[in-house]
Amino acid sequence: MMGRRAAAASALGLGTLTTLLAVYILIEQFPRGLIVFGCTALALAAAWYGLLRRGAARVAGFAVALLALTASLLVLILDGDHVIEAILVGLGIVGTLAAARAAFRLHVPLSPAASPEHPVLFYNPKSGGGKAERFHLDAEARARGIEPVELRPGTDLRDLVEAAVARGADGLAMAGGDGSQAVVAEIAAGHGLPYACIPAGTRNHFALDLGVDREDVVGALDAFVNGGEHRVDLAEVNGRVFVNNVSLGLYAEAVQKPGYREAKLRTILDTVPEMLGPEGSGLDLTWRGPGGHEHRGGAAVLVSNNRYRLGRAVGSGTRPRIDDGQLGITVASAPTGTGQGPLAQRPWREWSAPEFEVRAEHPVPAGIDGEAVTLDPPLNFRIRPGVLRARISRRHPGASPSAAVPETAWGGVRRLARIATGRPTTTKED
Repeated sequence: MMGRRAAAASALGLGTLTTLLAVYILIEQFPRGLIVFGCTALALAAAWYGLLRRGAARVAGFAVALLALTASLLVLILDGDHVIEAILVGLGIVGTLAAARAAFRLHVPLSPAASPEHPVLFYNPKSGGGKAERFHLDAEARARGIEPVELRPGTDLRDLVEAAVARGADGLAMAGGDGSQAVVAEIAAGHGLPYACIPAGTRNHFALDLGVDREDVVGALDAFVNGGEHRVDLAEVNGRVFVNNVSLGLYAEAVQKPGYREAKLRTILDTVPEMLGPEGSGLDLTWRGPGGHEHRGGAAVLVSNNRYRLGRAVGSGTRPRIDDGQLGITVASAPTGTGQGPLAQRPWREWSAPEFEVRAEHPVPAGIDGEAVTLDPPLNFRIRPGVLRARISRRHPGASPSAAVPETAWGGVRRLARIATGRPTTTKED
């Protein structure tokens, strides 16, 4: 705790001093200082953006920050008399970024839990490009007293798991994609058994939001050795459990196509005119928004096991919590229904609810945790609060990477102030 407080205080202090130095340069070197101040502000904003995002967005944020910082330093260095100021501005930005990252690094204390006596690991050797084989998960599991069971072609995962429970398994783990995770998690919840998510799939979205270190595939097995426990939610649609989300509309139509796995982006782009073009069918679904008004149409509906941060929010694409007891519901593009509320006026709307119903006149293509399926209407979604006893290695974070940070930069400054002063923080916006 003291380490996080010191890091937060350092981030606030360095950020303030760097900003004041930039203001001094702005005044003392006007109008040239205006360029330095603008570049410094841009570098700080872009670095913050990159720090709290993943993938291409993180790379883009850091790249813009580096370019802006370089520009401000060049202006000062070329002046000849302000080399020291240039160095201090650069160090201030780098130091602020490093301290903020350390302050927001989260490690959640987990409830103590006894190790199962007969845990079983189910693994797909081909998932994630062969991670299970590459990391020798079967041997690593045996070394920890965990029975490994390989998912072979033609075998049914659900049957394997139920058979293991019948012969005395008291802990279930899955090394594979999120679709397989949902099957094992559902059975574990149904029998009241502890469950461990081993990040051996391609994306491992559920592992990320559980707080499992996706880079430590083998270490995730320690969830059944000395791990802690955290109760989390599952969601279901028409009785089928999902751990991440169900998509209807544009993405769901794309995953139905034969070439999706080989060319995902191209397939999605090819699906756009089919659904949204002049002769497109659109999304012929009906649902009720948060105000109770009925709506119809749109481009996509996403229903998730707890709310995602979407759009421009900090930590976009992750769920700060998966124990909030609520579905996340997002509708993209303006509906054309009869409602007169805000939902009919905005192209993007999201809300939370414990239940959600979608009606249609025909079977509905859907993507459930990335798997293409067709669902018979009506589609009844509901959350199952706290039903899954998730076990997590104590070396892993134990919470989503977005759990410690608010959704805006200003909220981040306020959160840093709370951490620095030792005041309680929550996973929601301060």
